[in-house]
Amino acid sequence: MTKKDTLLKKAQQNPGGLRFDELIRLAGILEWEKKPGGGTSHQSFKKKGESIILTFQPGPDGKAKAYQVKQLLGTIKGESETEEGGTDEHS
Repeated sequence: MTKKDTLLKKAQQNPGGLRFDELIRLAGILEWEKKPGGGTSHQSFKKKGESIILTFQPGPDGKAKAYQVKQLLGTIKGESETEEGGTDEHS
């Protein structure tokens, strides 16, 4: 199993258990490019051919937020997943 496969499997099995740095690495593996700018804890990513922008922010414990992991995983299937009843706008 490749590192990509291992990280992808970890994200799929436990989205809330993924560290923030692992989420950023997974986004890169899935060909999402970090947008320049910042100065905040938010990091935005864009992918060629995709009309959406994904924005990630670490949780206070250094872990990725589960709904953001699910949004990234949703792009693999061609659909953007959000929290139940929520929108793509989260802080």
